Amino acid sequence: MNVVIRFFFRALRRLLMPFMLAYAALSKPKPVTRSKEEQAKVDAACRQLTLYQFASCPFCIKVKKQIHGLALPIGMKNTQKDPEAREELERGGGRVKVPCLKIVHDGGREEWMYESDDINRYLKERFAV
Repeated sequence: MNVVIRFFFRALRRLLMPFMLAYAALSKPKPVTRSKEEQAKVDAACRQLTLYQFASCPFCIKVKKQIHGLALPIGMKNTQKDPEAREELERGGGRVKVPCLKIVHDGGREEWMYESDDINRYLKERFAV
């Protein structure tokens, strides 16, 4: 039964993928503007962040819209196309679930944040203008 459900959702995702990608492209918010100094600080802070995602995930699209709106240069890894990224996500975060934001804190401690609402809240609190 589990295989049937997984196959159903995989087929549904492939069917809806073009529409989801079009929606993602057309519904991007206008990015915020910052002074060069402020943006340089944001750029430096974003080097400690990585988003594990894949293109047709609606929750990933939601997070990527927030990232775009806040003008954040966060590195992204596609867990669907990159087996190394998938392994890294499972090894570091404990499960293969997207979206997941990897946060490297000062001192090297890693935090793996999984829920899109939590990720968006964190990004807004940390980087909102």
